[in-house]
Amino acid sequence: MRAAVLTALVFTLLLGSAIGAARGTSTSRQSVDGRPYVRGVALGMFATDPGWDYGPLIEEIRARGATDVLVVVNAYQSDRFASDIAPRPGHSPSEVTVARTLAQVRRAGMRAALMPVVRLRRRTSHEWRGVIAPADGLDAWFDAYRRFVVPLARLGQDAGAQRFVVGSELGSLEPYQDHWRALISELRDEFSGVLSYSANWDHAQAVLFWDALDEVGLTAYFPLAASDEPSSAESLARAWRAPRAAIEDLRQRIGKPVLITEIGYPSQRNAAGRPWDDTSSAELDLRLQQRLYRSFCDAFSQTPSISGFYVWNWFGFGGPRDLSFTPRGKPAANELAKCFERTWPTSAPAKNPS
Repeated sequence: MRAAVLTALVFTLLLGSAIGAARGTSTSRQSVDGRPYVRGVALGMFATDPGWDYGPLIEEIRARGATDVLVVVNAYQSDRFASDIAPRPGHSPSEVTVARTLAQVRRAGMRAALMPVVRLRRRTSHEWRGVIAPADGLDAWFDAYRRFVVPLARLGQDAGAQRFVVGSELGSLEPYQDHWRALISELRDEFSGVLSYSANWDHAQAVLFWDALDEVGLTAYFPLAASDEPSSAESLARAWRAPRAAIEDLRQRIGKPVLITEIGYPSQRNAAGRPWDDTSSAELDLRLQQRLYRSFCDAFSQTPSISGFYVWNWFGFGGPRDLSFTPRGKPAANELAKCFERTWPTSAPAKNPS
């Protein structure tokens, strides 16, 4: 528990000391606080068949009571030093499938959003998109990234998506705000909905272009316990206090709504301490996954600190022996249905930064 609290406190201090750099005169829409609250689920388009039908999964999400679906589309680059971003056969969906999936979300009565994600074909255990360092230079990487995301935004516009997340957890590239601002400006020409960015939970302070976006996007993989420490409802409630305060501070400092772009837990014994770890194969613990979702909903359902959230991630086989993030066929799915049924507050207007 001490480790979790200290980590969250460090996050709070980092926000307080560094977010000032992200302040600025907002040029984006000012009515975003009036948008409907997002009670959503992310749907990774991760099937090996590029034409696979995600309709049955969308119906499952709808049946649980979600209001929104975040459709996640992967592209790949060779390694962290490369700039060859492109769809990967057997790992990336076709454009036709993306358009069909967005239409299926809307026909199911839910709002659709799109999030492009860059993954690495080759990586060590400590390498991921958050440490990309393009050997060919920033211009080459951002040109390749633009060729990935701009057509996707155009597709989302045509398919009626209401939100486009311009990037996900690209921590090492976040300081280069001129590149991001140019990209965001181009995306505004293609997409009329809400533009967001998904910062890693411990890295929001490095994002210098929040003022160019409509909201602050943040993953919520905060460690809530030591990896081997039992996690009761009471201890989880205490562990959420510092992250919740940090998120509220972020909202007030930036002057924009905060959307939790990813909140999720593997159904494993170490999920409270390492909720971000998609490589772990610790002991199965379905009840802890359920308890963690309940603690998140308890922490935020009575506060206007966030404008909504997306659960990560519905795609996967699921079931009572599954270790992955998906809630499918697990007690967590029923917990989320209860969570979606709660009366969530409308996000209160944040103070505009001076």
